[in-house]
Amino acid sequence: MLTTAQSSIPAPAPTDIRLTELRLGTCARVVSVAAADAATPVELGRRLAELGFLPGEAVRIVARGLMARAPIAVRIGTGTFALRLFEAACIRVCPEQPA
Repeated sequence: MLTTAQSSIPAPAPTDIRLTELRLGTCARVVSVAAADAATPVELGRRLAELGFLPGEAVRIVARGLMARAPIAVRIGTGTFALRLFEAACIRVCPEQPA
């Protein structure tokens, strides 16, 4: 039996993860785009934003390459893009809970 105090506790907010960590077919929302490390070019964030990787946009991985270092196919909006893993690592997403 739940008391009023227990039922008013909000569910924990899902944490954001790198796009590379998202499971195949799982829907998520872009949280941020930032350099994954110091070796990542500064222009990469701007290029990803121009492709549509902006905070709040829905995204999903539709395919992964056969090799461990192979690119991934990502669907955002009406477009599908192949991203190298270092590019996808720059994108932080929040997985959406299934309805």
